Amino acid sequence: MIETNLLRLAATAVGIAAFLAVSAVQLASQQSAAVRIDTDDIGGVVTSANGPEAGVWVIAETTDLPTKYAKIVVTDDQGRYLLPDLPKANYNIWVRGYGLVDSPKVKAGPGKTLNLKAVVAPNEAAAAQYYPAIYWYSMLRIPDKREFPGTGDKGNGMPEKLKHQAQWLDVVKTNGCNTCHQLGNKATRTISKELGEFKSSADAWQRRIVSGQAMTSMLNAIDRVDSKRALALYGDWTDRIAAGELPKLKPSRPQGVERNIVIDVWDWSNPKAYLHDEISTDKRNPTVNANGPIYGSTELSTDLVPVLDPKHHKAWEIKHPVRDPNTPSAKTDPLTPSPYWGAEPIWDSQSNQHNPMMDEKGRVWFTARVRPPENPDFCKKGSNHPSAKSFSHQQREPTSFAV
Repeated sequence: MIETNLLRLAATAVGIAAFLAVSAVQLASQQSAAVRIDTDDIGGVVTSANGPEAGVWVIAETTDLPTKYAKIVVTDDQGRYLLPDLPKANYNIWVRGYGLVDSPKVKAGPGKTLNLKAVVAPNEAAAAQYYPAIYWYSMLRIPDKREFPGTGDKGNGMPEKLKHQAQWLDVVKTNGCNTCHQLGNKATRTISKELGEFKSSADAWQRRIVSGQAMTSMLNAIDRVDSKRALALYGDWTDRIAAGELPKLKPSRPQGVERNIVIDVWDWSNPKAYLHDEISTDKRNPTVNANGPIYGSTELSTDLVPVLDPKHHKAWEIKHPVRDPNTPSAKTDPLTPSPYWGAEPIWDSQSNQHNPMMDEKGRVWFTARVRPPENPDFCKKGSNHPSAKSFSHQQREPTSFAV
């Protein structure tokens, strides 16, 4: 009896020790999962039905500031996140990540601990909607290397000017379509019903690329390859996607130092304009204009130069001048109605600004158009001007202006 009681006592002691050990591990785990926050932070842990979600994005967005603002961070191995140094505002916060669908948005303000529930994608098709656009664009079929060089209408139909497959890839990847468009995003991998009804998707693409005031540039780009074949391939691409085909490759979540990145996003300029370029400092001395305004160039879309003050979350615009009021505007460029803006010519730029640069005094310079394309007489053949004597064939004069 005594021996039995001793055994029971020993067993109880072991059980208590085991319980205390487990409790200590759980406590340590809880402490390691805790996120320390300041009064201008929001932090917590992201979990789903699968447990802690590592390498997913936590997004905080607000319209309370003078311009729309968002901050994006990535969770660590334990699903922890920290949105640091948030300006005082009310935020909508949600989780996005590969293998997930967007979680419901939760409202919160700085100084709060906020644990979030991620939502696992119900199937691969739902998960793929969040893949980078290039994963979808990689599904585009291109002519085989054996079809180059082209032998023309009397041969394989490929234009004789196309000597290598690399020329085709240059247009559809590097130096053509993808230069201006995020091909593969939802807007480009599908055909909008508002575009119209067509006999084939190739016909739909032929109509799509002449939409809006970029039509001339789009036609010039597609003409650099076999346009008929290219339109058929783009039509095939969107048909296969509409039928449910998905990218073969799946993106991996951010790893290592990729998870240290904190992204701030501001909404500046206006819905009818686009950014061609931007500048924030003198590239020769990056300390110039520290924490100061960022200047954008809007190319053909508008003469209103967008300016962003990232420190105070303010945005405004500066009118870029031209020397000659008769300088043509993009508003007169030919267009076909678009699914988004109809027949409205939304671009209206005389200056056509590019390539902004900042000098050592913080002044911003743009390469810009300042007059009609015809050169003045002093630049033409017969002029005594030294430049005209050396370059009488030149039809344009590169110019720059400070703002």
